[in-house]
Parts: sequence; C-alpha cells; structure tokens
Amino acid sequence: MTRSGIAVCNLQLFGSGNVQFWMRSLTGLLTDYPILEEPHVQDFYCLLFIEQAEGEIVIDDEQIRLDQELVIVIKPGCVSKIQMNKQAKGMIIAFSENFFSLRYNNNLLHQFKFLKAETKSFLRLKEELMNSCGQLIEWMQLEFSGRHKERMLVLRSYLNILLFSLERNWSSGLVKMETNHQLDRLRKFEGLVEAHFSEWKLPVNYAAKLSVTPNYLNKLCKREYGMTAGEIIRRRIVLESQRLLHYTSMTVYEIAEKLGFDNSSYFISFFKKYTKLTPEQYRKSNS
Repeated sequence: MTRSGIAVCNLQLFGSGNVQFWMRSLTGLLTDYPILEEPHVQDFYCLLFIEQAEGEIVIDDEQIRLDQELVIVIKPGCVSKIQMNKQAKGMIIAFSENFFSLRYNNNLLHQFKFLKAETKSFLRLKEELMNSCGQLIEWMQLEFSGRHKERMLVLRSYLNILLFSLERNWSSGLVKMETNHQLDRLRKFEGLVEAHFSEWKLPVNYAAKLSVTPNYLNKLCKREYGMTAGEIIRRRIVLESQRLLHYTSMTVYEIAEKLGFDNSSYFISFFKKYTKLTPEQYRKSNS
C-alpha cells in the first residue's frame, strides 16, 4: 500500500492477525524488515532504545545520528527511514493507539507531550534512567516472549510505566486540563486537522464542527500547545508539503492541487512564508 508514492506500514508487517503490540532486538532488524530502510509512513507508535549503533534515522526533516545511547520516537503519520548496522544493539517497541486505550477508557496517549507531532523525536537519557528503562524493557521482553494468558494486560501496564518515565525527562510534566470536556475537544480538533487540513484552512471551520467559538478554540490550543489553532493548521499543511516534495516526484502544481490551494502561485507564496524557501528550492536542498 502507498500514499502518494510513499509506502504505508501497519503492525501486520511484524506478524499475522490483529497485531497491536510488538517488540524485538535491533540486531538484524533491517535484514528481516528491509522496508524500514525506505521512506515509509506508519500508523503506529514506535520507540527505539539505542544502546549502540552506527547510522542514521530520518523522521520527516529531522536527521538523527546514531552515535550514542538515546531514545527515538516515530509517531503515526511521520515519514521515516532507518539506516543502521546489522550489529546494532537495543530494542524496538511498536504499539497501536488502540492497544494502549484498551487499558484506559480515556486514551492517555494524548496527554504525553513527547508523543505529540510537534515535539522533537529523540532524547538522550541520563545513565540512571537508561538503566531503569533497560530493566523494564527486559521484563517486557520476557512477558512478550512468554505464553501467559494475561500477557497483553501486563504489557499494557509496563508500557504505561515506561511512557511516564520518558515523559518526565522529555518535558516538565503532563499538562492538566481543567476538565475532561476540554481535553476531549482538543482530541477531536487534532483528529479533524489530520482529516481535513487540505480542505479547511481556517480555525472557524473546525470551531463550527466542535460547537465552540474560534476564540475559545484558540484559548484551548494556546494553553495546551503554546500556539493558536491557525498555527497548528498551517504547520500541518507545511509538514505535508515537505513530505510530498521530499519523498515523491509530484510536481508543485500537483502538490498545490492535492493540498487544496486555488493555484500553485498561492501555494508557493504560502510555503515560502513558513520555510523561507520556494518548493523547488526546498526539494533541491533535500535531494
């Protein structure tokens, strides 16, 4: 399956049936799953705990050198490719949003700042935390490789602890929304932006669907993300533009049309305003 020429991967890549959680050593990963070396989009979360490796991981426009211990997060919808040596040491953990939400009625994944699209994709952990995460991952690997009836329930609990440990080091803590109703509105806004950014360019379109005023939507977005609703929408459009320019052979006209611009001149002006480059200049600089 492809999306505008970019391969699309789901968790069934790693097994048959309804795979929702998967993990394994990084050693020989690309030999077994060569598709990960090519630009691809995935619909699941991926945590890579790098102990020792040589190479590079590219996530959208972010290039991460594998030169020391670090944790890398690949989020759903990102275009990524992994290049590393066969002898790499570490662990990869992949899981769907549904896997985590089965443990909690309210999907707490939306509260982890480091899992949000706008946050950086890697973190160099202090030795103490890397060791404690390593111990937790060992327990997860034992549970995953076993055949206990309740193993997925246990793995969800382990994963929750792991995510909270990483969150404490990625940011200063979880944002506490005043009410679940506000948080639910922001989740719906995120989903609407992902589904309609090429059609709806203005906050008023989203506010109407959420039954709130544009000012109220901006207030929630500023509190949670530190930017207005309009900025979030525009950042998503720019990100998709960059992906299409970098990873496909679509013309600027075709990209402008796909993203809902009235003409390519307007798209070029929009893109240059937010990247300081024309689409063609951006494509050449990333070729």
